[in-house]
Amino acid sequence: MPSVDALAVEYQDRVAFVAPAWKASLSATSSRADQLLRSGVVMWGLDAPQRIFSAYGVGYQPVTIMIGADKTIVKQLFGAQGSSTLRAAIEELLSISG
Repeated sequence: MPSVDALAVEYQDRVAFVAPAWKASLSATSSRADQLLRSGVVMWGLDAPQRIFSAYGVGYQPVTIMIGADKTIVKQLFGAQGSSTLRAAIEELLSISG
């Protein structure tokens, strides 16, 4: 998540970063977000009813989903990803979204 946080700062004027959590308590989620998402740029929250996860067919974490301006899934990356992979996916998203 620190690499996601750093990329969120870099791309904050062009990409919205959202980090929902599930299967945790709000206090645990808040504590973890404070540790990993220090910039305050990444929007995070607890999706206890799993609405976001259900809407995008996510059955486990970690997963990164790139969603275009038209709200369609552009790319899914399963498992933890490094900065270079995430940066390439963000650039691809930006090239498609214009």
